[in-house]
Amino acid sequence: MDADLYQVTYIITFFSHFGAVRYKQLCCEEGISCRMMPVPRDLSSSCGTCVRCEDSYLPPTDACAEEIEQIAAWDGRQYTTLYHTDESEG
Repeated sequence: MDADLYQVTYIITFFSHFGAVRYKQLCCEEGISCRMMPVPRDLSSSCGTCVRCEDSYLPPTDACAEEIEQIAAWDGRQYTTLYHTDESEG
């Protein structure tokens, strides 16, 4: 497969719907292409809503870290977890 044609998709899941809305807003402010959608069946989520980003994503920072459950990359075949937080932390 030609690497120039490959587009990485990131799925970010959240503990609350509000967290997903806030993250999407932050992505839009940074010019990151994204949309809200239901969480794919292969991933779990506390709220059922995720944000799908193409090519890039906002890493967990002070502005959104507490709401992010996990960040996974989709390679067209499977998900790879890039970040996961434990609810018992914090």
